[in-house]
Amino acid sequence: MGDNTKLREIVDGVYRAESRRVFATLVRLLGDFDVAEEALHDAFRAALEQWPQEGVPANPRAWLVSAGRFKAIDGLRRRARFDALDDEHIENLADDSAPPDADEIEDDRLRLMFTCCHPALPPDAQVALTLREVCGLTTEEIASAFLTGAPTLAQRIVRAKTKIRDAKIPYAVPSPDELPERLDSVLRVIYLVFNEGYSASSGDSLTRHDLSGEAIRLARLLVELLPEPEAMGLLALMLLHESRRAARTSASGDLILLDEQERTAWNRELIDEGIALVERALPLRRPGPYSLQAAIAAVHADAASADVTDWAEIVGLYDLLYELEPSPVVELNRAVAIAMRDSPQAGLAIIDALLERGDLADYRLAHAARADLCRRLGRSDDAKGSYERALTLTRQLPERRFIERRLAELKK
Repeated sequence: MGDNTKLREIVDGVYRAESRRVFATLVRLLGDFDVAEEALHDAFRAALEQWPQEGVPANPRAWLVSAGRFKAIDGLRRRARFDALDDEHIENLADDSAPPDADEIEDDRLRLMFTCCHPALPPDAQVALTLREVCGLTTEEIASAFLTGAPTLAQRIVRAKTKIRDAKIPYAVPSPDELPERLDSVLRVIYLVFNEGYSASSGDSLTRHDLSGEAIRLARLLVELLPEPEAMGLLALMLLHESRRAARTSASGDLILLDEQERTAWNRELIDEGIALVERALPLRRPGPYSLQAAIAAVHADAASADVTDWAEIVGLYDLLYELEPSPVVELNRAVAIAMRDSPQAGLAIIDALLERGDLADYRLAHAARADLCRRLGRSDDAKGSYERALTLTRQLPERRFIERRLAELKK
């Protein structure tokens, strides 16, 4: 293998490990996403040109930040001759020549996350911008994951960047009094990304491992830089769900429900990490919604089978969650737990009342849960009707196949 090939591999490795850190710092130093993106690529081009002669620097990350910054400032100065850009602004960018230290660069990733998830941006833009700028996914990858056209998604990202610039949204971690509200936005975005990866909303595949992996990576970063209880709770919740990935589908890609999964296939390492995080998060303050959901997932993870699951504990945790965050979906999940603790009839009564209220009329999982309880009670016609309604609302192929199998069994 030639020296150039070896160097290219080294630069590629540095790019994979450091590019998003370098980019986050360049955004802070240059104050513009697009200028920082161009500076990042210029810095890596410079590395390919200079490192063969000069050798790989002891701190590649700091070298790349400095190279990118200086190249951006040079480019701005050249353009200023034609665009009449503000010379004072350019000189301010050039003013501080000291390279940022390692702690600053780590903090920059946290700042970037809070900027991308600012509540002034629409929720779909927060998700797209976070995946693009913090995770480094391409516009095409994000568009594919969320079944959106790439041009539409690109426009969404451009509008979000324009909003950040025009509204002068600060590139900063919020102050302590602002942190709870702003942290909620970040956690919500991470969880939305995870959910799309863990249970894709439509398409041929039940899961998108790349997206759920990105969400876990983001949450690990958040916990590392800002160890708030709800950040730990969200990471725990995602790890506990992720631990079941291998058992959720058959070899042919068909859905396997929780009570039918082969629990020895669950990832014990992720379960242990998730439970440890729950135990850290719960005593710190009154539990938040992510911590409570993680505690529920931990009860499932601790049980050798559905029959020996502590359903009374799960119902109690859902009671706390409903107090904190009353919603029809929490009521539905609590009803399923009550069906397991008491009887299918007890759970069905709650679900019927929910559907009668109209809150979950178009929610496929409510109709699927009702169908399952009717099936268990021997009410075949009611079960068929609810499965058929669930089928009309389901876009994901593995879920559709599962419902169709249940219908075929009822028609025998």
